[in-house]
Amino acid sequence: MRTAFLLSLLPCALAFSSSLAPMGKATSALHSLASEDEASSFSRREAIQAGVASATTLAGLFVMPQLGIAEEETRATSIKNVVVAGATGQTGSRVFERLVAQNFVTTGGVRNVAKASKSLQGNLKQLDVVEDSIDSLTETLKGADGLIIACGMNPGKNLLRMSAAAHEVDNIGTCKLISAAKNAGVKKVVMVSSILTDGRAWGQENSPGFVATNAFGGALDEKLVSEKFLRASGLDYTIVRPGGLKAKAPTGELSINPENTLNSGEISRDLVADVSIACLNDPEASNKVLEIFEDEEKPAKVFNGLVM
Repeated sequence: MRTAFLLSLLPCALAFSSSLAPMGKATSALHSLASEDEASSFSRREAIQAGVASATTLAGLFVMPQLGIAEEETRATSIKNVVVAGATGQTGSRVFERLVAQNFVTTGGVRNVAKASKSLQGNLKQLDVVEDSIDSLTETLKGADGLIIACGMNPGKNLLRMSAAAHEVDNIGTCKLISAAKNAGVKKVVMVSSILTDGRAWGQENSPGFVATNAFGGALDEKLVSEKFLRASGLDYTIVRPGGLKAKAPTGELSINPENTLNSGEISRDLVADVSIACLNDPEASNKVLEIFEDEEKPAKVFNGLVM
């Protein structure tokens, strides 16, 4: 189809090339084949070659506006309608409130809407990764183009069944949610996980951080299953792995690192929320794992996007 288009432009292109011949040195395709003195003695083959090259140049003039339209369409389809799974959690609530403040169309996915409405102001929907079916979760996510997964097993509420709860929430439940996101047409998924989730892969299974965190029902091993499930889903994703979580405001500079590099460090939940939201529309975060902590040797800064 492109060849036919170029041939249709050939007569105009040959005339265009001929008009350039008397101009001496030029950057056109015609003058890359011959000098000014030789332009009048082109062979038929050379002339056709020059014409095709010029036709290609002219075709580019027609294509350029279309590229501009495509760029506009890409900007117009940026992620704006976001569901936060786990919106009542300490990190999830920060994500929810920031999304609302930044004028995203925001839905808080919560297990109990009546209870959650006492602490969260905004649009809330029932979302329970353990109890809901994939079909039910799909229905909840319909219309959203972004999903931030900030839910996880709560050790304090599952002291006597941490292993079972971690398996239900961090593994099976989260995988169900990812399947539902794909079914619902969600374009971007950001998952809040943890550093050392893949610690066994780089010899960290006996490190203090891995041992202490995985003691909560094997949470790291369960999270790793859902991380891998997300990465294999075909969805555009970012996995955010924070260090130990702090409720207080940041006291050090945000440090963003590649996967399987951090085995210690702490970070404010405020920064985790900021990073998670930034990942929705930053192409540099597409299909990546980001490990984050606060560098206490450097002063805290106002968050102004991802610096990787």
